[in-house]
Amino acid sequence: MPKSKRSQIVSLTKVAKKTREHKNLLLTEVQQNAEKWKYCWLFQVGAMRNAHLKTVRKLWKDSARIFFGRGAVMAKALGTTVEEEHRMGLHRLAQQIKGQVGLFFTDSEPQEVTEWFNDFQQADYARTGNKATRTVILPAGPVMRVHSDPPEPFPHNEDPQLRKLGLTTSMKRGVPTLENPHRVCDKGKVLTGEQAQLLKLLGEKMVVFKVGLLARWDAASGEVVQIEGGCTDIEREGDEIEDEDEMSE
Repeated sequence: MPKSKRSQIVSLTKVAKKTREHKNLLLTEVQQNAEKWKYCWLFQVGAMRNAHLKTVRKLWKDSARIFFGRGAVMAKALGTTVEEEHRMGLHRLAQQIKGQVGLFFTDSEPQEVTEWFNDFQQADYARTGNKATRTVILPAGPVMRVHSDPPEPFPHNEDPQLRKLGLTTSMKRGVPTLENPHRVCDKGKVLTGEQAQLLKLLGEKMVVFKVGLLARWDAASGEVVQIEGGCTDIEREGDEIEDEDEMSE
């Protein structure tokens, strides 16, 4: 007999127990990695996208370990005071864990790490609340998808969606067409939800996923070095938080 799909009552004590267990597991894993690797980097992410962070994890899976999210737990694992620090000097790194930041453990030398993250940038679509990085004006004529190579017009079945997002189109030979130019957004101005959706449909990418390195802890000396320029050009937004089960993969 098939199981019922009706909602089932779950005891809050079970949920609380699972949450505690997950926090304790994360705390233990952070401490184990602090004992294993030569360096621990503190980083933040601009234009956070889970897919791109997973790419970073995949590319470094054999030579690093990444933790992202649960800042309070990570700070506790490292120890925020001299008396509580898990290893010498870690409290100076733990005290900087604020907001959505992550830890990057590795044996790779600092120059290799900084050069790699300076080069790793992924363009992506802006979201509501991001600032437009350029002015976008659609010319009169067929509405084109710029992400196509070469650009191609929108199909007729997407005309209702384009109209819903503010375009005044008419159908000409089965193609959504503008009689007059349409200003989608202005450089430097905050994007509305409709503007962000329209830019995505058009294929206009306006944000860049990148990792900003903030500080580095050296296991051998216990020293914490601040990284100049780690916050430069990092655009903060409503962060896309990874699932708890993926935070320490």
